[in-house]
Amino acid sequence: MDYLIRFSQSHETFRLPEIQALAVIEGVDLKVVSYSLDPATNTSESPFCIVTLPSEDAAKRLIRRSILVQTIHGLWGSGPTLEDVHASVQFRTPQFWSRYLTCSFKFTLDSYQGSRTSEEKVRLINSFSYLAFAGPIVMKNPDEEFILFEDWPWGSTVQGIKEPKHYYFGRYIATGARDMPKKLDLKKRRYISTTSMDSELALVTANLALAAPGKLMYDPFVGTGSFPIACAQFGALTFGSDIDGRSIRGDSKKNTLRGNFEQYGLLGGLGGMFTADLTNTPIRRKPLGTNSDGVRGRIFDGIVCDPPYGVREGLRVLGVRDPEKTWVTSKGKEMYKLPDFIPPRKPYSFLAMLDDILQFSAQTLVDEGRLSFWMPTANDEDQEIPVPSHPYLETVSVCTQVFNKWSRRLITYRRIPDAQVDQEAMKRWEAEREKLVGKTADELNPFRKAYFNKFEVEN
Repeated sequence: MDYLIRFSQSHETFRLPEIQALAVIEGVDLKVVSYSLDPATNTSESPFCIVTLPSEDAAKRLIRRSILVQTIHGLWGSGPTLEDVHASVQFRTPQFWSRYLTCSFKFTLDSYQGSRTSEEKVRLINSFSYLAFAGPIVMKNPDEEFILFEDWPWGSTVQGIKEPKHYYFGRYIATGARDMPKKLDLKKRRYISTTSMDSELALVTANLALAAPGKLMYDPFVGTGSFPIACAQFGALTFGSDIDGRSIRGDSKKNTLRGNFEQYGLLGGLGGMFTADLTNTPIRRKPLGTNSDGVRGRIFDGIVCDPPYGVREGLRVLGVRDPEKTWVTSKGKEMYKLPDFIPPRKPYSFLAMLDDILQFSAQTLVDEGRLSFWMPTANDEDQEIPVPSHPYLETVSVCTQVFNKWSRRLITYRRIPDAQVDQEAMKRWEAEREKLVGKTADELNPFRKAYFNKFEVEN
C-alpha cells in the first residue's frame, strides 16, 4: 500500500537518506514512489513523499525514531485538483470505509504554504461526506484522524493564487521522533564546547550510521560527546577519543563528557573514552588486502564524527617535525614521564586527514558497517572539495547543509566485504593518497585558505 510521509520543513537533502537508513535498521521493504528535490539547489518545494510499504506496522516502525519525519499516513487519494482526489479516494479505498463507520473521528486540513478561511475549511471537509462515517466527531484524541493536505506554491498568498498545486488525502498512522532533539538540546546540556554538534543533526547522523542496540559505535573526534550521546540514545554502545584530553575530562567534576551521559540516563551506552588522535591510535586495525587473515581488528559497526576544519588554527596531530629528536628534561628524566607533559604536535594536511578517516574506517568497520562524517566545502565549483573515495567504502548518501558561501556535507559510506573489492583500485588509491604538502596552515588546508579569502576565486 502507498503511504504519505509529511516531513519537517528543514534539511531537505537529509530526508530520504534518513528514512532509507531507518528501513535498513527496521528491516522494512521501502520503495520511494515520489519525492521532489532540486539537485541544483538541494532544496525541495514540498515536504510530502509517497512511499510503498508492506503494512501499517512497517510504517510505524519506519518512522518511530525519525528526526525529520513529522507524520506518516495511509494514502487514500491524491491529485492536482479536489475532484481528482475524490475520484482517487472512491476508486482506491471503498473496501476500507466500513472499518471506520462507527469509530470516533475528526477531519483536519493541513495547508502547506497556504491558508484557508473557516468557511472554506468546512466546505472542503464536507466534500468527503460520501464516506458516510456515522461515529461521533471528537476533536481531541479521536479513534481516527483523516487529513486533507494541500501543497501550495511558494508565495501563493502574495501572488493571489486561489488553489494549491496538489492535494493528498490520508488516514493518520503515526508520528516521528521530532521531540527527541528537545531532550538532547545543547542549551540544557551540562557540558558543551563551541563546536558541539546540535542535537537534531547529531541524531540524524546516528540514524544514517545505523546506530541501534547491540552495535558498537566510535567517534575519533569525540569532543564533548554529541555523536556518542545520540548513538546511545538509540541503544548503541559508544566509544570515543580526542587529541585533547581536556574535552573528555571536562572543566569540573560535574561538567564532563561522562556527566552528559549521566544527565540523559545513558551511562549504559558509554563504553569508554580515551586520549589519542587518528594517526596515533591504540585501536587495532586490520591490514587491508586479500592476504590479511580473518577479520581481526574490525570491530565497529559504525563510525560517526565531525573532524576539525582547521579554520581557527591549523590542523595538528601528535608527533614532531624532526623524528630524530629525543625528549629529555634538564634533570635527565624522559619528558613523557613527567605529570605535566604535553605531547608535541606537528602540522597536518586537511586532505590527508580525509584519507586517514576513510583508511581507518576501512580497517576497523565490519562488513556493511557505516562511516558517517561531516566535511566542509566551498559552494563555488572552482574551490569545491570533492567527496573523498576509498576502494573499500561505497558512498551511500551525501547530505548538504548550506550556509552563505560554504557548506558542510554529511557523507555516509558502507564497508564493502573484502571479496568485492578491486585490489588494483586499492593499489592506485595508495599511490595517489594525499601526502603532507606544505608547511603553513593555509598550504595544508585548502578550505581554510578559501575561508579566509572569503571564497573569492584568485585570478
